[in-house]
Amino acid sequence: MNVLQIVPELNAGGVERTTIEIAEALRGAGHTAHVASAGGRLEGELDALGGRLHKFDVGSKNLLKYRQNKKALIEIIRDYDIDIVHARSRAPAWPGFAAAKATGKPFLTTYHGIYNANSNLKRRYNGIMTQGELIIANSLYTKFHIVAEHGIDPDKIRVIPRAVDMERFDLADLHPRQIEAQFKAWDVPLDSHLVLLPGRLTRWKGQLVAIEALSHLPDDYALICMGDAQGRDEYIAEMHAACAKYKLEHRVILPGHSTEVPAAIACADIIISASTDPEAFGRVAAEAQAMQRPIVATAHGGALETVIDGKTGFLVPPGDAGALAKSIEKAANWDDYDGPAARAHILDNFSKQRLQRDTLAVYKELMT
Repeated sequence: MNVLQIVPELNAGGVERTTIEIAEALRGAGHTAHVASAGGRLEGELDALGGRLHKFDVGSKNLLKYRQNKKALIEIIRDYDIDIVHARSRAPAWPGFAAAKATGKPFLTTYHGIYNANSNLKRRYNGIMTQGELIIANSLYTKFHIVAEHGIDPDKIRVIPRAVDMERFDLADLHPRQIEAQFKAWDVPLDSHLVLLPGRLTRWKGQLVAIEALSHLPDDYALICMGDAQGRDEYIAEMHAACAKYKLEHRVILPGHSTEVPAAIACADIIISASTDPEAFGRVAAEAQAMQRPIVATAHGGALETVIDGKTGFLVPPGDAGALAKSIEKAANWDDYDGPAARAHILDNFSKQRLQRDTLAVYKELMT
């Protein structure tokens, strides 16, 4: 079975990570994994897994490139005898759908995010992600959104949550030198309560809410906002202004992008997901629990499925800095927190192996 996954880039987001995980599953099952993408940080991982990258700007939103990308995808499908075309993002899904239709191949989509639609034109643009013969939703929340937003038959949707690599996110596998290096990179006092908010630096991820929450906490709390700004200089300036407003310049650290996410989580006392808009899944919450760290997350979207409130973490109203601060302090003083139970919860429900198994089952369903 030859599967072509289509994704705009291969950088460090959840969509890209899932693409790599499915390439690994395909190769492990003796199939061929193809990826059409502009490439990025994860190219080396794909290559190491034996996947084949077809590198071009397949995610371009330039209408003039639509025909060019459709033609390129048709050539890939024919040259490599592709059996299934699997689109993971809207822009490349349009030429992907056209190429699959032109070659008579099954077209599959994964609806990874909750796309904004403030006009019929935007809703039609988003609707390409419902044109698969089957649709994979990355959470129950996403499935309900697809049905409500697009009127899709629920029987056409397969729910396969995003996953955590339980081998990578395992405290037992971290070397003390990794922990030491992370503390050194952050340059924070070892006796601080470290609060980590991983994720790209963008307004809806809630960094400004987290900074305000920090202003309600004692001086021995520090906030690490770890993630790539992706050119959002104005937002970074707002974050710095908020730190100055609350006199938190020395308690908020912006280390930028990191590939050492497990070590970062291990160094933190509390992990937070402060998103003001619902996360379709929210990998941060699952990864924190896999690393046996308490998670404080906003009570909407995928977090309602991954966090057991009061047992593996705490859920707070979105945008409520005061509630976030109270739950952070509660988590920091959670004497009977059961880290192994939190990890077991993720292993049972959100492991990489489960994602891979269920996705391969969808591929087989399309081939029968």
